[in-house]
Amino acid sequence: MVLVWTVVGVLFTFVTGNPVWAGAFLAIGVALAESQRGETEPTTSTPAAPATAGEEPADDHELLALNHAAHQTDGVEPFNEATRLAVGAGDPLRVDRVLDGGVAAAVAVGDAPVELAVHPDHRRQGRGRALVSELLDAGEHRFWAHGDLPAAQALASSLGLEPVRTLLVLRREGGEPVVEQVPAGTTIRTFRPDDADAVVRVNGRAFAHHPEQGAMDRADFDRRAASDWFDPEGLFVAEDEQGQVVGFHWTKVEAPAWGEPPVGEVYVVGVDPDHHGGGLGTALTARGLRHLADSGVDVVDLYVEGDNGPALAVYRRLGFVERARDVLYARPSAS
Repeated sequence: MVLVWTVVGVLFTFVTGNPVWAGAFLAIGVALAESQRGETEPTTSTPAAPATAGEEPADDHELLALNHAAHQTDGVEPFNEATRLAVGAGDPLRVDRVLDGGVAAAVAVGDAPVELAVHPDHRRQGRGRALVSELLDAGEHRFWAHGDLPAAQALASSLGLEPVRTLLVLRREGGEPVVEQVPAGTTIRTFRPDDADAVVRVNGRAFAHHPEQGAMDRADFDRRAASDWFDPEGLFVAEDEQGQVVGFHWTKVEAPAWGEPPVGEVYVVGVDPDHHGGGLGTALTARGLRHLADSGVDVVDLYVEGDNGPALAVYRRLGFVERARDVLYARPSAS
């Protein structure tokens, strides 16, 4: 998943997948509700409360299997990419709850919000409500509702949670070819391995005020670059006249399900704040879209904050329309 962020004007600095670093972002997180089709980031680092009856520490295989089952039924993954990577790597979890051998779980990594899922075969039995209520009592107060399904909305409302943030999923299908207009004195080229530290540096400056994406370090970059979907030909960097990297656009294409067309992502677009206002973010986005089209990928998703008017205007001019949304719910006193 990808999250796309705009800091100044229409310049893009990421979010993702799903980028969030999401995507990619930021973040696709908590399924709050357990009825209908779905059960469902920043929070304080509240220590996890001791497990209660029926609970056990999270097991990576159980969590990933639960994520898959919920995704198959709901069409959205309850655990975002950052969480799945952390679980697969065995990283410590701040919130670590699994009920009844993996039929329900709530997890959170670091300071990220809680993410929760209930297996489709075990919904409408109160497990989701019990987990969210317990976590609220333990001091957790922010939860993602990926897809913002009606059942998630109802559960959030019944527990006194209010929407405090909206992440839009935009999609572009086909459309006219995109031609980038690169600012004078800037060159856009494909990524080289020795660019990694510069990309991390630009990302940190571009997302200095973004709680998820701004935390990416070299280890996070390397972990994503080691993913099966990583293609260095789909990661573009912008250089100024001194040869310094001042922006980048990381695209992503995962292997599609059998019989399905590939779907690309605007995984991360980041521009150094010193280069805002000249159209570099738009040019980088256009270069990535052209690369995806040339690769036979006609469907492209991205994530953008719902209140980011300048970015939304640019993406809509490029042919993106809203496909789905994720909503962060919180207690009013914590928002």
